[in-house]
Amino acid sequence: MQFKKTILAASLALLSTESFAAAFQLAEQNASGLGRAYAGEAAIADDASVVARNPALMSQFETAQLSVAAIYVEPDVSLEGESTNNGLNPNVLNDDSIAPSAVVPAGYFVLPVNDKVAVGFGAFSNFGLATEFASDYAAGQLAGETEIVTINSNVSVSYKVDEALTLALGVNHIYADAKIVRNLGANPLGAPANLEAVHLEGDDYGFGWNVGLAYDLDSDNRLGFHYRSETDLTFEGDYTNQLPAALGGLNGQTLPGTVDLTLPAIAEFSGSHQLNQDYGLHYSVLWTGWSSFDKLEAYVPVSEGPVFSKNEDFSDSIRVSIGGDYQLTNDIKLRAGLAFDESPVAQKHLSISIPDTDRFWLSFGAEWFIDEASSVDLGASILRGKTQNFVEGDNLGQQWGFESEGHAYLVGAQYNYSF
Repeated sequence: MQFKKTILAASLALLSTESFAAAFQLAEQNASGLGRAYAGEAAIADDASVVARNPALMSQFETAQLSVAAIYVEPDVSLEGESTNNGLNPNVLNDDSIAPSAVVPAGYFVLPVNDKVAVGFGAFSNFGLATEFASDYAAGQLAGETEIVTINSNVSVSYKVDEALTLALGVNHIYADAKIVRNLGANPLGAPANLEAVHLEGDDYGFGWNVGLAYDLDSDNRLGFHYRSETDLTFEGDYTNQLPAALGGLNGQTLPGTVDLTLPAIAEFSGSHQLNQDYGLHYSVLWTGWSSFDKLEAYVPVSEGPVFSKNEDFSDSIRVSIGGDYQLTNDIKLRAGLAFDESPVAQKHLSISIPDTDRFWLSFGAEWFIDEASSVDLGASILRGKTQNFVEGDNLGQQWGFESEGHAYLVGAQYNYSF
């Protein structure tokens, strides 16, 4: 039993923070904002995706609008082995493809009810990740296959207090699905490296709320603020492993298992300023309350209390961005932006499941106005992360040294239609 517990404690990190923003947070709720590194998102009423970033901006729409988007993410995440204490060549730890590509979809609808009230609906994701190592990876206890998918279904209503101020309130339903697989890896026990030491799949749903505020300083300058509450989830599903009973394993037996996880609160302040007929300047400061994520605990019914309590000790993080747009012609608007995305992960908690780093964004995009009712947005971003060096130990006393690099390339498209 103790061997099973220590393997579980080492492996049930639900987070691979070489996802698409700091930690396992996603910024990709639309393709229009992608082109300016998501600068000004809480203050710009480009399209119906305001439901995700500040529903108070729904008051800016005179007719109903539908927006659908998809962002393709191509990670470039690599690991190089630096040292081991078990006689293995560090090169066995090299892996240049631990994060698979993914598509992040989203859809929104805004409906003005009258000149004061508007309602909006959205389906998108604020959090997600995926990493995958070979089943016979030498450090298989530390990382195998990790995936978490969240879907946020949002209903919001806005109320225009006066010509300058709009307030909004929204309710979120968050569905989350997680899968964690860990293999035994290189070990002094003589067991096969690809032996499945942990297999846990589960899902859960929770509710949260969000509030928004938009204030027009004048017809060319607007400030916006948006806050999204944290959400507590308890993943319930099946836990099993292939370890023999002699090693304290389940030998393929399946048991119910649970893991607690808190999705953090998010707050964003933005400004949008139309400098003249052609040029616009936009900026954002986005805060994420990662300090609420201090530990992970897992439970199985055969053990009293949690089978592990793993301290994560994340810190709150800040993302800052600045961007602009240029009306090239009546039909084409160009966009560009820069951003800095701060990691919430302390150096002492880095691992190959959590090899997070600060990231820099370089973004560009364009919008094509097909006619008075429809438009298409295209955007692209290059994400560059800093190199990280760290040592991680497993529960068999083995030490593994790594150098990690995490970059990504994003390409998005979006269609908007006004009724």
